[in-house]
Amino acid sequence: MDKRYDAKAAEAKWYPIWENNGYFHAEPSEGGTPYSVVIPPPNVTGILHMGHALNQTIQDVLVRWRRMSGFNTLWLPGTDHAGIATQNVVEKALKKEGKRRQDLGREAFVARVWEWKKQYGGTIVHQQRMLGNSTDWKRERFTFDEGCSKAVAKVFCQLYNEGIVNWCPRCGTALANDEVEHEPNHGHFWYIRYPVVGSAKGTQGEPYKDYVMVATTRPETLPGDTAVAVNPKDERYAHLLGKTVILPLTGREIPVIADDYVDREFGTGIVKITPAHDPNDFLVGKRHNLAEINIMNDDGTMNELAGAKYCGMDRWKCREAIVADLEAGGFLDHIEDLDNQVGHCYRCHEVVESRLSKQWFVKMKPLAEPAIEAVKSGEVRFVPDRWSKIYFNWMNNIQDWCISRQLWWGHRIPAYYVRGNANEEGKVNSEQVFVAETAEAALEMAKAKTGNNALTLADLEQDPDVLDTWFSSWLWPFSTMGWPEKTDDLGFYYPTTDLVTAQDIIFFWVARMMMAGIHFMKKPPFKNIVIHGIVRDAQGRKMSKSLGNSLDPLELIDTYSADALRFSLALITSLDCDTKVDKSKFEIGRNFATKIWNAARFMEMNQQEPWAGSGGARAPEALSPDEKHILYACDLACRKVNDLLEKYRIQDGALAVYDFFWTQICDWFVEYAKDAPDK
Repeated sequence: MDKRYDAKAAEAKWYPIWENNGYFHAEPSEGGTPYSVVIPPPNVTGILHMGHALNQTIQDVLVRWRRMSGFNTLWLPGTDHAGIATQNVVEKALKKEGKRRQDLGREAFVARVWEWKKQYGGTIVHQQRMLGNSTDWKRERFTFDEGCSKAVAKVFCQLYNEGIVNWCPRCGTALANDEVEHEPNHGHFWYIRYPVVGSAKGTQGEPYKDYVMVATTRPETLPGDTAVAVNPKDERYAHLLGKTVILPLTGREIPVIADDYVDREFGTGIVKITPAHDPNDFLVGKRHNLAEINIMNDDGTMNELAGAKYCGMDRWKCREAIVADLEAGGFLDHIEDLDNQVGHCYRCHEVVESRLSKQWFVKMKPLAEPAIEAVKSGEVRFVPDRWSKIYFNWMNNIQDWCISRQLWWGHRIPAYYVRGNANEEGKVNSEQVFVAETAEAALEMAKAKTGNNALTLADLEQDPDVLDTWFSSWLWPFSTMGWPEKTDDLGFYYPTTDLVTAQDIIFFWVARMMMAGIHFMKKPPFKNIVIHGIVRDAQGRKMSKSLGNSLDPLELIDTYSADALRFSLALITSLDCDTKVDKSKFEIGRNFATKIWNAARFMEMNQQEPWAGSGGARAPEALSPDEKHILYACDLACRKVNDLLEKYRIQDGALAVYDFFWTQICDWFVEYAKDAPDK
């Protein structure tokens, strides 16, 4: 053995040998007790970051331990097609060429994304190999591969509805509520006078003596107002009920309505109702049969319904213009500062809009109920248990899931209609939708429904939207094993044993997988949900490029080695809290690897005869008392580590290994052997 340990050479040599010899692969036919884990699929656009390194280190500890313990072990890898993220990457590349996706057309753009995926999509997979993952690469899956896509189409054929959505003007697509991140914002309350119809003219600067005062944070949506509302128990405004007010700048009359939604203590106790641009106003509008006026285009600019003056303006420019016009017309009473929370797109961080748009939804409450019961009964458990409270809170208050996205990259919605049956917005008449797993099946449905047997595939138009990326991810534990086909993998390895993931996707992914697994497989997708914390810097801040405090795992591997990175993370990580790291922490792992190398080299230098493997084992009676002691200490350490890993105490298990090898082997046994007369 070389005097110095060359980690790069060792890792570069052994990983291909392990993979090529199938050491990470197992088959159901081999029998035994199954232990299975599916990796949380990283985005195909991604590169390895510290969150991946921690998450996959914990999984690899559990997987290698179970494999060594004789379990028939599957660790299934894969990547996510990441609809919004991947489309954004390719659109940015096109922008540098002076092009937009619309210039290419849908088919050519999707082909361009596939080219990008082939060229760059394997980056993170290569980096996972550098990390040393013992995943079964022969079973690697992609959420957009043929098998997963077939599963998505089958599942969709049962689920949909319509309603109001969050809209990201930058990405040009609807977002589910849990894809909207609310961030602190320093904004304003604009207090606006809405004149009461029939009231007398006032003095200059006050065009009407009688008016209602409305406070709003979004004056740019004023042209879409179709009512103002008061609380029916608010005596201050009882005299206004049944009357109408004039919508400033438009001259349009709108009614004063009473609704329990209005908070008497908030603002003036009177609110403007804009059904097409606020989810609560949408519900109020439905209760009172109000018109729904959508005043914005997909890109966040104002359309003709906002008025000729504002048409084409960016929403923020429109806000400035409307406020100026309100002030000039005597409608603006005053402005107050307001600190509030504003929704942002979780991908591009653009401020989202609420707008009326026909979308596909999944009704979640019926799916959530059995998933809640599975955790309550103990059939599925959270580790640590405290995360079950977060899970229950979200599941008990679950909302329907908007699953359609106005993108071109993703699973196309398997809904078809006969050409010419689209409405003004390009959406189909809901009574003429033919939902089927294939276009051929949809054609037969269309023939039967319309009575027109002359229809051909050319007469069908597929819904232009694609599905939310999470719609394929929620099927991950069973679609990756071949569902809807009845495969050997599915029969043997499902349900999986452990899911290891971070706390920030309990809602996005974990809860949805629970619902899908129970609904479609009649069994929860995993037995244990192991939640770890977030990797933070030494000051406890979340790592980010903007703060400049991110650590690159690849640089750490290059400096310290993959083994050093992984062992250090295991040694400093507790499931009960977030993990604080700085570069100095990884010296622990590097020093430990060097210590192991030096001890092994000492043994090699002092062996009395060539190692003969198990056939060269010595009889118990031939062992010295010191040798018996170290073997006993080793047995105790193994028992301790097994017990700790059964309890998912990764940090304590790593410490037990470290303590045994450094203290018992090196500090005592090796040092004693150096001074012994007969080595």
